[in-house]
Amino acid sequence: MHPTIVLIINFLMSLSLLIVLHELGHFIPARLFKIKVEKFYLFFDIKFSLFKKKIGDTVYGIGWLPLGGYVKIAGMIDESMDKEQMAKPAQPWEFRSKPAWQRLIVMLGGVVVNVIVGFVIYAGIIYSQGTQKATGDDFKYGFGFSKTLEDVGFEQGDQPYLMNGDTLPLALDLNKMLVFRDVQTVTVLRNGAPVQINIPEDIGDRMFEAGVTGAPEFRHPFVVDSIVPGKLADSLKMKKGDDVISVAGYPIEYQTDFSYAINNKIEADKPFILSVVSNGNQRDIELNLSESQITNGLGVITRVNNRDLVNLTIRDYSVGESLFAGVSQGYWTMHDYIAQFKYVFTKKGAGQLGGFGTIAKLYPDTFDWVGFWRTTALISFILAVMNILPIPALDGGHVMFLVYEIVTGRKPGDKFMERAQIIGILILLVLMLYANGNDVYKWLFGG
Repeated sequence: MHPTIVLIINFLMSLSLLIVLHELGHFIPARLFKIKVEKFYLFFDIKFSLFKKKIGDTVYGIGWLPLGGYVKIAGMIDESMDKEQMAKPAQPWEFRSKPAWQRLIVMLGGVVVNVIVGFVIYAGIIYSQGTQKATGDDFKYGFGFSKTLEDVGFEQGDQPYLMNGDTLPLALDLNKMLVFRDVQTVTVLRNGAPVQINIPEDIGDRMFEAGVTGAPEFRHPFVVDSIVPGKLADSLKMKKGDDVISVAGYPIEYQTDFSYAINNKIEADKPFILSVVSNGNQRDIELNLSESQITNGLGVITRVNNRDLVNLTIRDYSVGESLFAGVSQGYWTMHDYIAQFKYVFTKKGAGQLGGFGTIAKLYPDTFDWVGFWRTTALISFILAVMNILPIPALDGGHVMFLVYEIVTGRKPGDKFMERAQIIGILILLVLMLYANGNDVYKWLFGG
């Protein structure tokens, strides 16, 4: 089966599961409080449904537009904008007739379920797979660092093993921690001796602007394994077994030195020397690359046996330990996701906003069930955070007005709620169009 089809299947299965569970989070407390639920839908049924069946007072169905789902609760101003129902006298089985605390529980139900689902999935993965452990000194040659991290005191080959004085269990988490967590110090092994690096407060901003947010790259000796056909290295007749020894005078010993030199030691449209050793003979090649050629890369691939470079250990967990670890991992997943919002309001961050295409790409394009469930847990937490935002039309908007009612004792009027709902829907439509427009732009023009 084609990888794209597998990815779409994974995406739709996960999305369907999370939507149904989220809506059950509203449906179950509503029924417990004897509130009538008129519809329960997976996907939106604009104009028509793929399937529907009425059981009791509720129509259960599947819509054709896979952008979410909904439950239509009687006597509630929601995206259905059912003004006719709201104009009639309130009935005891309607949402608006119930005490504010009951309505609050109904509105929080979906978010609570998403959080619990994420916790349970992470706990299950940790119980079945354990967690990886590899501190800095478990990486034989240490790490290569970007210019951004060099500027704050890191050196090529450093092996990070402490953060704020505590052990960094997985050194590959270093960049994520620096961008999203409150880090004051990192202690590294440098030539076998501990060195403490003081981290500036704006390190996250610097790294985000420089695009240094992924896992740091651990080093291994640079030897060409293969050449990408049609790329620059192919036209230079480079081949497997070649060794690049310098770029623009910068010595190359590890593959991270090569990427560092490409990113920092050469300039667009300015000549430089690429020194290559092939069959024991050195070639000094003068190159003059455009910005796009630098971005596209030389097309050199290096591969090594990671087992020779990384001493990775797996920690196993009991059922009780995995539950605790799952909650901890879920908490930090939500923490890091919320921490990203401060970057959304930058020019670079706004350009990285993505819609359904970006979300779909998070899923594996093979039937990798650990990867599938890991991504499903992540999306469940993302849905929880996004839904609790205080925007009218989202659960968080309803919660905001209900908290106001509980605190002040005054219920917002129906007209006000209708206008707020319309404004909220417009905000969501604009955000959705912008995010999915970014996906289309990236698909058409790359990026």
